[in-house]
Amino acid sequence: MQNRFWTFLLIALVLAGLVSIGLFSGRFVVYLSMRVMILAIFAMGYNILLGRTGLLSFGHAAFYAGGAYGLGLFSIHVSTDPLLGILMGVLLACALALIVGFFCVRHTEIYFAMLTLAFGMMVFSLIWNMRELTGGDDGLVGIMREPISLGFISISLLKTSHYYFFVLFWFVVSVWIIHLIRSSPFGLVLSGLRENDRRVEFSGLSVKNYRLASFVISGTFAGLAGALGALLENNTDPFSAHWSHSAEPILVSLIGGIQTFTGPIVGSVIFIVLREIIERFTQNWMLWFGIILLVIIMGLRGGVVGGITQLFKGGRHTSPSGGKP
Repeated sequence: MQNRFWTFLLIALVLAGLVSIGLFSGRFVVYLSMRVMILAIFAMGYNILLGRTGLLSFGHAAFYAGGAYGLGLFSIHVSTDPLLGILMGVLLACALALIVGFFCVRHTEIYFAMLTLAFGMMVFSLIWNMRELTGGDDGLVGIMREPISLGFISISLLKTSHYYFFVLFWFVVSVWIIHLIRSSPFGLVLSGLRENDRRVEFSGLSVKNYRLASFVISGTFAGLAGALGALLENNTDPFSAHWSHSAEPILVSLIGGIQTFTGPIVGSVIFIVLREIIERFTQNWMLWFGIILLVIIMGLRGGVVGGITQLFKGGRHTSPSGGKP
């Protein structure tokens, strides 16, 4: 009961802090916070596949790009309604994840990883070469943030602070849904697949179907992140589908903690803030970021959140005299 109280108190404080950023912070801090939340949605969805199911994908940027291009094409050619655009982007990413996942989940370990990489680069190549549809290497520009019409009221997203609360809404919804998935019987089966897929198969459950469901859910959240990112930047480009972009949720999950729920969120904050700071002093930000990442992984087992959790557990099981009870 006491743990639940502290959990609710922490959630309330975090939400209050996020709302305060949108109300009182400058445009740069608001913009940076939106990038953190969008990356966190991408990473939390990805961690359902990596941390929960134990499958490493190198092609998830394809689904991020699917969400971005789905929204962009719908916005430019059909309707500028942001909600409909996000829906189209998410549906395109979901369909793409279903097709790619159908072929990939038949394999595991390095074969699965290489297949996802191959499919991801196929999507990148298609976006690059289908210039008439996707704009080629120029990407899609002019994706406008039009007002949201709810019938009796119209909410403008053009102002940065207004769009911040729009992103915050989707971030909170994503955190809630992913928490439900992880704590559900479905999430427990995914954990079983990570630990021992043979036992899950012997229990009569379809390993391939559960892996495919995990893959599709993960790709759908990547599509949501891509759609929100395209609206934030008012454009998107083929490199959103490049394999190097797929590395971001992996790095974020490693930094925060693969086996933890809040790890991808904490990792997103560290990734965006550290990158922003390092880029101000040197163009070789990847070198220094790699060194910092090595220090975190080697110094904190289980990432930042996992390391802190282990630290508190160690302190809790130790008596004041230093001996174990």
